[in-house]
Amino acid sequence: QVQLVESGGGLVHTGGSLRLSCAASGFTFSNWRMHWVREAPGKGLEWVSSISQNSGNLRYIDAVRGRFTISRDNAKNMLYLQMNNLKPEDTAVYYCGTTTTGENRGQGTQVTVSS
Repeated sequence: QVQLVESGGGLVHTGGSLRLSCAASGFTFSNWRMHWVREAPGKGLEWVSSISQNSGNLRYIDAVRGRFTISRDNAKNMLYLQMNNLKPEDTAVYYCGTTTTGENRGQGTQVTVSS
């Protein structure tokens, strides 16, 4: 079955950087567009970014465009999210998923940005 395991979160100060990773198994990773979504305290899931199967099409919400970079390694079944210039409003649990609503997401990884 589909399994996604997120890692790489942590506590950083405003302006800091983190690189999130997502290990995929149980499906043909290279056939799927992949997504990052996040859930901030007291809020619902928010789609953040997606990447096409061959990495040729990248999409971001306006709030992170220019600061976050999504990438993937199909040979390793890995998805990444490089997050630079982090802001307190980026604080959330981050999930990778196979849809914009985070379907099949894992347990998530906590990102906390202190001001």
